[in-house]
Amino acid sequence: MAKLDERIGFIGGGNMAFAIGSGLVRCGIVKASQVLVSGPHIENLQRWRDLGAVTSDDNCEVLEHTDIVFICVKPHMLSPCAAQLKYKHVPSAKDASKLIVSVLAGTNLQTLQEEFGFMGSSDVKIIRTMPNTSMQVGEGCTVYTGNARVSHHDLEKIHLMLNALGLAQQVPETMIDAVTGVAGCGPAFVYTIIEALADGGVKQGVPRQMAIQFAAQTLLGAAKTVLLTGKHPAVLRDEVCSPGGSTIVGVHELEKGNLRATLINAVEKSSQRSAELGKK
Repeated sequence: MAKLDERIGFIGGGNMAFAIGSGLVRCGIVKASQVLVSGPHIENLQRWRDLGAVTSDDNCEVLEHTDIVFICVKPHMLSPCAAQLKYKHVPSAKDASKLIVSVLAGTNLQTLQEEFGFMGSSDVKIIRTMPNTSMQVGEGCTVYTGNARVSHHDLEKIHLMLNALGLAQQVPETMIDAVTGVAGCGPAFVYTIIEALADGGVKQGVPRQMAIQFAAQTLLGAAKTVLLTGKHPAVLRDEVCSPGGSTIVGVHELEKGNLRATLINAVEKSSQRSAELGKK
């Protein structure tokens, strides 16, 4: 697998940042020593130090000393974070070559360009991404898009990084909030389904830990089958449903419980909320 020579920075060292950073180190895209991460409470960055990364409580240190900078703060913290960076930033020729990569839900390219305009409003290179936490096990799902300053080579580097952690795809920015509802929030929906399947097993007498393992493996197997066969999920479902069998009875209960409509509604509401977050 290709490796990157650039230094990778993370402003904000929370779960999403760690999923990306640890994943990149684990798959050999970068060495831990190439990673610099900052957070307001350095004691909370111990897992980064255990990984071998360099940590700091100064966001400006990350901006100044790395080539690809992931912005991983909460959306409502973007403006104060950018203001702090602007106050301490020393402009240099390197600014034009830096890549600013946002993982902030609902925050569009225009807003990001405005916040990082202190690096040269017409020069700053910004990529907006929407990853999910399954990156930490190499099965992430990420979409990304760049502003006009981002080159094809820049996008190739980002694709290399994100695709090494699962599935990555470039999309128009107008699609990102919708994908957030499916892929960004989707893991939480799936964890709820796994828990519910396990509860059903426990109700029928299966030990709890075994039920969780069986439920999780069942979802993993079903997902792989969709991806590897290319068949529509409805076709695969029909293949499991024997006439008069136990599966079709269970599927009928799912339909009576409006599982399908509930999941569609969950994606819709999460997508709408993502767009709302970007307007605040």
